[in-house]
Amino acid sequence: MKRSLSETLQDPQQGVYFIGTTPPRAGTDDEMMAEIAQKLLGRLNSIEYDGVVVYDIQDESSRIEQPRPFPFMETRDPREYAWLLSRLSGRETITYKSVAQRDRSSFEAWLKETHEQFSQQHLVLVGAPSSEGQVHLSLNEAYSALRESGLPFNLGGVTIAERHAVKGNEHLRLLQKSAQGCEFFISQAVYNPQATIDLLTGYARECRQRGETPKRVILTFTPCGSQKTLEFMHWLGISVPAATRWRILDAEAPLSESIRICQNSLEQILEACLPLGLPLGLNIESLTNRKEEIDASIQLFRLLKATLELQLAQRSLS
Repeated sequence: MKRSLSETLQDPQQGVYFIGTTPPRAGTDDEMMAEIAQKLLGRLNSIEYDGVVVYDIQDESSRIEQPRPFPFMETRDPREYAWLLSRLSGRETITYKSVAQRDRSSFEAWLKETHEQFSQQHLVLVGAPSSEGQVHLSLNEAYSALRESGLPFNLGGVTIAERHAVKGNEHLRLLQKSAQGCEFFISQAVYNPQATIDLLTGYARECRQRGETPKRVILTFTPCGSQKTLEFMHWLGISVPAATRWRILDAEAPLSESIRICQNSLEQILEACLPLGLPLGLNIESLTNRKEEIDASIQLFRLLKATLELQLAQRSLS
């Protein structure tokens, strides 16, 4: 009998593997959205994955003064696209939701609709990108509303290693979010493995000291093949060390070089963190709609999944 995604996420002996994507732009009709979904799933036919992560894209211009390298465009409702992908693929989806734009009563109605109309079980709630501008609902208030709704959502949270590198308390935020109902976490894209190692090590140690079982952490990786993509990664707050940037840009094949960098980063993280008893997973995304980077994300998925599966198998035998 096939296990549910919730059961897979909760099994510390097994890795979990996702593809990250964004909904089609706003104004895309249902027929075209179905074609886009079929095209994505056609690309995924050659890999074995546990589900798709569907992001809720928001205008984050309040977070940073620099102009966005790619123009912001609104998208279709992530729930619609997640529901469609799940129906077409037979796999479960994880839907992101930015909570700052609506008040509590509106968010409560959104939760009910998400459960009843779109049959979404797995949510990742995201707070405001910055304290600037109007915040109608804080992330803590959203967690409270979800908990009090009694609806059977499997809640996940976001974790950002770069934030830990600056403030040194991201591991405590993970524990706080766990107390508020988060059962798993998805990271921002990893290009600075040491920042991720520091975060995960701190989290594992704090869990051990408190006698708590660490939650699943799903590490996000993305290929990068151009200066423009690197600029977008910087704009998003992804930490890319200077040497890594030049290694990509000076390479004869930048995309292939970025894939090697991602594999090496994952190997470093696994060597340092698997012995700590942390259940890990992978989420592979393409940050642009460039065909080369989308195809590279499938190649990256295969490579990183094989890397994690090998390490897990070796640990189970030792």
